[in-house]
Parts: sequence; structure tokens; C-alpha cells
Amino acid sequence: MFRKILLLSFVLVIYSNLCNAQMNDSIMLRKIYDQALENGKAYDWLHELCFKIGNRVSGSPQADKAVKWGDSLMRTLGYDSVFLQPCMVPQWWRGPKEKAHFMVGKKKVDVNILALGGSIATPKEGMDAAIVMIDTFDDIDSMMVEACRGKILFINGKMNQKNIRTFQSYGHCVRQRWAGASAAAKKGAIAVVVRSVGTSTDEFPHTGSMGYEENIAQIPACAISTIHADMLEAQLKKHKGDDGAVRFYFNQQCKMLEEKQSYNVVGEIRGSQFPNEIIIVGGHLDSWDVGHGAHDDGAGVVQSMQVLQSFKALGIKPKRTIRAVLFMNEENGGRGGTKYAELAAANKENTIAAIETDAGGFSPQGFSFENDSLRAFKVRSYKNLFEPYQLFSWNYSGGGADINHLRNQGTLLIGLVPDSQRYFDIHHTAADTFDKVNKRELHLGAAAMTGLVYLMSEYGF
Repeated sequence: MFRKILLLSFVLVIYSNLCNAQMNDSIMLRKIYDQALENGKAYDWLHELCFKIGNRVSGSPQADKAVKWGDSLMRTLGYDSVFLQPCMVPQWWRGPKEKAHFMVGKKKVDVNILALGGSIATPKEGMDAAIVMIDTFDDIDSMMVEACRGKILFINGKMNQKNIRTFQSYGHCVRQRWAGASAAAKKGAIAVVVRSVGTSTDEFPHTGSMGYEENIAQIPACAISTIHADMLEAQLKKHKGDDGAVRFYFNQQCKMLEEKQSYNVVGEIRGSQFPNEIIIVGGHLDSWDVGHGAHDDGAGVVQSMQVLQSFKALGIKPKRTIRAVLFMNEENGGRGGTKYAELAAANKENTIAAIETDAGGFSPQGFSFENDSLRAFKVRSYKNLFEPYQLFSWNYSGGGADINHLRNQGTLLIGLVPDSQRYFDIHHTAADTFDKVNKRELHLGAAAMTGLVYLMSEYGF
């Protein structure tokens, strides 16, 4: 009987301690959210980044300015240390504004295009040829060379509107952008036009990275806006079987330059008890050269810095080291993420967790996880603490392009999951501007990351 009473008393003590800990954690989360929503600086920083610097394609003067801006700002904020990590990045220059139209008989229809990042130029006078269409990237395999030789290939793959999570549709459809040029060249095409990878129907073409296979002829590649893709599709269907009835003209004078040195920008607050256990939060400092690069990924950059700033503003001394990493060259090479992982391995750093925010600054819905299932299981046990803040999505679907390079170092990879319904309306377009970012939603995302970092720092794994 005595043993039963002793056991019951022990269980009650443990239960009471757990309840008290959870209550304290709830109070701290409330403070974190209050601080971010009332006094957060992320939105102001994003305004500076968008309007004082603008878009920031790797290797550009604007990208250089962004590095200096991030370094200076984090030093001003008084982090324990701020440092730069050199990395070589590709330089691709878009050149003058692209021009394009298609002809049906004597009727000319002007269309909006953007050269794909990494594409070669057309001849100076542009390129004019008959255009043929396929409905999906997979249709290239069955296409006869005779039907494509000497023509421009239009790959009309559309994002699947039925997927609720739009990133599922993006992952399937983006192949036509990345691999379309070489696949078309194998069939004898002299250029490729791809439907913009976006969910809306509008006049904004979507750029993005593409690549060429070795030993395959390099041909010019561009993306056409979705509304103009619809118009082109309608004419090609109307004149199906009438070879050469529809002709396409475009002119782009983009080119690759020599690689250039750039930098990741890193700021940290040292851990008070376990300084050698590191938790990183990060976004990418580079963007494409249209719009402001506000959602992609200026939002992630300022959210990551806000995490550290919230710790300082609330006087929280993290038990583990917290780093904000502003990665360079995520868009067209991933050199910054690769370099960070290389240096972490060389320095024998113990990065226990990494959170990437590169899905826009929209209202947060939860987190995604990759790697160590036991660690992910422990982090997912915090879900009930975040439900009052409407973070209900906690799954195992991945981390992010920059932190994925830490996969083999035992790091728990985590991605912030915002609402994605509007993201691919503006992704890689001139519409990705500061006015599309909502201050409250941006700061909610920063608060969610801060809260999760706080819990991982307090309890580790």
C-alpha cells in the first residue's frame, strides 16, 4: 500500500511539473507574439530592403548592397557576433526589356515574356519561326523530330488547380521551366517558350532558373504570361494541322557573365548553457531581377532577423546558440546554402535544427519537417501550444532549398508553412512588390518561428 501511495505521489509530482512547464511556455509564447505584433521591426526592414535596394539577382550591384545592408543592420542590432561567409556566385544579366508577339496570317498579337534565368540570348534581330505546342513536358518524349525541327516549341503545361497545397502543383510543373530547353533542343527546336508557372491568369510572366544539359545545343528560353499563353493556345488549336499558320517572334539579349564573389550574412546570439548546439533560422537575400523580391525572399530575410531581435527585446537568454542566416544565391545556383553547409562541416558545428522561411510572408499555418523522426516527433509535441495562434499544420514534407544541404549533418530540417494560395500569383514576377506584403501576417510568421526556436533552445533534443 505504501509503495502504491509513493508511486502515485511521484506521478502527481511529475504531472504537476509538466503542467507548470507547459503553463510557463504558454506565457512565454504569448509574450513573443505580443512583442512581434506590437513592436516587431520586420516590416520596416522589408520596406528598406525593397525601396533602398530593390531586387537583388546574384552578382548584381543590388545584391552587393543587400549584403552590406544585412551586415550593417545586424551589427546595429547588437547581436553577439556578425560575420560574412564568402561564396562564388553566377552572374546572369537580363539586358533590355524582352519583346515578343505571335502572328496568325497578317494579325499580330503582342505578348509579355521574360527570359528564363540562365538562358542564352536570341540573335540581335530576334528570332522568328513557326511555333508548335505540346500540352505537358512529358509529351516531348513522344514528339517526332520532324514535327519540331527548325521551329519554336511551346510547352503549355498548366499548374494543377485541384491541389490545395499549391507547392505540390509547382513541384510537378516547374520541370518544363528547368529542363524544357535541352529537351526541346534534342527534338531539333531552335527555341522554347514555356507557360509561366503560376496559378492565376494575368499578364505577368514568371521568370525562374533553367539549366542546359552538357553536350546538348543551347537554345533561347523564355516564359510567357498565362493570359497570353491562353491566347496562343487558342490559335494553335484553331489552326491545328496547318503547319506554320502561327509564327512566334521574340527578342531577348540576356547573357552569362563571369562568376563573382558574394557572401552569406550570419548573425548570432550565443547560447548561455549549450553554446555549441546551434539552431539556425534563415531566408535568402538574393531575388530575381523583377519586382522587389518582397515575398521571395525579402520576407524570409526580415523574419529571420526578427527572431533574434525578439529574443533581445524580451531579454531572453537562449540556452542554445541562435543564428540568423541570410543566404546568397538560392535562386540560380544555391551556392550560399552549399557553402554554409561546407563550413559547418569543416568547423565541426553541431547544428541541431534549422528553420527556413522561403514560401512568402503570408499568414503562417504551421511547419513542415524533414530528417530525424524522433526529433521531429518531439517538436510536433509542441503543436498544442501553437493552436491558439492558428498553427494547425505540422507535417513531415520537408525543410527548404538552402538548409537541405545540412541534411547529412544530422540537422532537423524545418520549413515555415504560410498560406500558399496567393504565392504563385506573384512568384518570380514583377508583381512581387512590397505592397503585396501584409505587416500583421509577416510578423505572425516571425512570431511562430521565434516561439518554436525558443522551445527548442529551452529543451533541446
